[in-house]
Amino acid sequence: MAHKRYRIANKTRFTAFVAIMIILAACIIGTVLGFNTISGASTREFVQVRVQSGDTLWGLAKEYGPADADVRLIVYEICKLNGVSADSLQTGQFITIPREL
Repeated sequence: MAHKRYRIANKTRFTAFVAIMIILAACIIGTVLGFNTISGASTREFVQVRVQSGDTLWGLAKEYGPADADVRLIVYEICKLNGVSADSLQTGQFITIPREL
């Protein structure tokens, strides 16, 4: 029985095909093994707080924000997340406070 020998006609096209197949295989294997999923460590945690009479952004940031973070950064994040400023805070309003920065 004679074996048929194959010859690569275009080496550039063959090399590109092999490279694409290797990348595709790596993506499929990574997805199956779970390397392409988001871990819980990369998600942020928030707390929802109802503003009471006398509350300030500074006080809420110190009370509910991360203990090891600069309070100014927490206040900035609260303002950015909720679209508020210190003078627009109202009693009864719900605001979101990040638990970590």
